[in-house]
Amino acid sequence: MLAYPIYVFRYVVWLFSKLLRRFGKGPEALILTLSGDYPQIPVTPVNFILSYFRPPKISLLQMGEQFRRVAADPRVQTVVLHLRSLEMPLAKLDVLRAYIQELRDAGKHVVTWSYRYGLGEYYLACAADEVILLPGGEIGPLGIAREYLFLAEAFERIGVQADFVQISPYKATPDMFTRREMSEQAREMSEWLAEAAWKEIIQAIGAGRNLEEEQVRTFLDQTPCTDLQAQEWGLVDALLSEDDIPNHLGSAEKPVTLTSWSTALGRLQRKPPRKPGKYVALMGIEGLIVDGSSQQPPIEPPLPIPLPFVLDERAGDLSVAQVARRVLMDKHAAALVVYVDSSGGSATASESMAAALAKIAAKKPLLVVMGSVAASGGYYVSTPGQQIFVQPNTITGSIGVFAGKFAAGGLLEKLFLQRELITRGEAALFYDPGQAWSETERAKVWNYIQRSYDLFLERVAACREMETTAVDAIGGGRVWTGRQAIENGLVDEIGGLDQALEQARQLTNLRSDAAVRLYFPEKEAVPPIADPAAAIRYVLESIKLVGGRAMFLLPWVER
Repeated sequence: MLAYPIYVFRYVVWLFSKLLRRFGKGPEALILTLSGDYPQIPVTPVNFILSYFRPPKISLLQMGEQFRRVAADPRVQTVVLHLRSLEMPLAKLDVLRAYIQELRDAGKHVVTWSYRYGLGEYYLACAADEVILLPGGEIGPLGIAREYLFLAEAFERIGVQADFVQISPYKATPDMFTRREMSEQAREMSEWLAEAAWKEIIQAIGAGRNLEEEQVRTFLDQTPCTDLQAQEWGLVDALLSEDDIPNHLGSAEKPVTLTSWSTALGRLQRKPPRKPGKYVALMGIEGLIVDGSSQQPPIEPPLPIPLPFVLDERAGDLSVAQVARRVLMDKHAAALVVYVDSSGGSATASESMAAALAKIAAKKPLLVVMGSVAASGGYYVSTPGQQIFVQPNTITGSIGVFAGKFAAGGLLEKLFLQRELITRGEAALFYDPGQAWSETERAKVWNYIQRSYDLFLERVAACREMETTAVDAIGGGRVWTGRQAIENGLVDEIGGLDQALEQARQLTNLRSDAAVRLYFPEKEAVPPIADPAAAIRYVLESIKLVGGRAMFLLPWVER
């Protein structure tokens, strides 16, 4: 009932602010510093106290909305991006490259500046009109190096045996614990992934710097290079300090005034408030897929090193199912877009999530956007999507299953620890860490992963309208880049959240500016409800569905 009065009030405020901004001078040139990593979608704070000391970073989705505001304002002529140690995967850089292209398509002159261009910074910079380097700075070294660690010998020395059963040698995750070196299949897969990523980088640099592929390869192989070499080879356009950029964009007599990003956003024209009505729901499945509830790490790792299972974000099937049921019951949610960034996890949790999402797909459009990684369970939960979007450098596929345990009986002996067990039943010690599986037990494990794999194949085959034999030929644990996945029929097209949200609005005949509502997991349980009348009653009684932590993105984007 209050939706329309609130909308009218917001519209009046917007109209008044628009008139004030029209008489003010708009920013001519903006400067924004990009560093570290950014989440793709807004992150809910772990708690109020931690959010005060560590405010959540702006998401790429919100940043894209800001870039579009800049693109739509004719008063802005130039955007300068100060790039500093971008620690994000190539798939996220693909998103930023698309934002830069939107600015250029709108007639903006985009400039990047850095004291040093590493691979990520330079890959992004080549999407701009102009690349500037600090005098005395450097480029590179530019190349791809991926390390694969093998712990089998180390485990043996301390008395631990990693006992795993894999559906195929391509399902290479357990190799880290069971092998001393790469298998032939794992090496083959790693080679095609590295080659695909390298080719993507070379093509992007060649297109951005107007260089032939062979020239790019020659220059990259000669990095790291000095600032003078970079300018000579055409890798950068100018050598300037950041303080010299205003004169460079204008002249010594009339330098351009650079406005900080935060200040400029307060002076740019805002879009009118959105009318009440139906919207597109958005939810995320990020991190390790686990049985149970979703969890976020209370702190960030103090060092840039991986700490698996300790400080990883976790997506739990209980939490995902609760969100999916709320979206299903929400008559105002016309469609759902699911953002997936996960390398997998529990097979049962993946099946539970996919089943909950399939209920939505049967009632309303459901689109999936894959982030940096959507492999194994990350691909499994994406199967209900009627359309799947990827970035060129997304890692996906890994259709396969493995199971295992660590037998630490030898370690206990080395530590002079003695155990005595009282058991009942032949299967009591099946998962006991004191010993490896027997042949009979391994056969049982194989039956389990074979059943899980068959279910995986069936779900993919039904989703992608393929034969299970065709899915198996590109499955078995094989991992693909986004472009390779398109060629193999596992996903549909290159794109990100913006393209998926636009497509969702078109499929549901919503306005092009229809709102997006981001759903976070709730603690309150939402039971499965098959009866439509019961679902309506539940919606009417549920205060959390109206408020709580399901929120519109627009206030986040424009504040």
